[in-house]
Amino acid sequence: MNPEYDPYHANPTNLVIHILAVPFFVLGTLAALWSLLTEHWLAALGYAVLPALSLAVQGLGHKLEARPPAPFSSSGNFLARVLGEQFLRFWIFVFSGRWLRAVRA
Repeated sequence: MNPEYDPYHANPTNLVIHILAVPFFVLGTLAALWSLLTEHWLAALGYAVLPALSLAVQGLGHKLEARPPAPFSSSGNFLARVLGEQFLRFWIFVFSGRWLRAVRA
């Protein structure tokens, strides 16, 4: 169990929201970056909408949690937490089996 992640991801509805929304964040971010690197500016802008929508939906899911996430302390903290959670911590949570255990609890 990760005490910095698991207690904030216990509501079954929020967990389902995350399993659907996090891949859109990751794919949208990677597609936007690729589009920027290949100078497809309009595509980059379009793909950048996916992570924003994903975070908005996840935020709604977190309102269902008994324990709300700690507020962001700075823009750097926001970036570090969001990127760390979307690209690393969530996937560890899923592939370790903790996501499924939390859904079934």
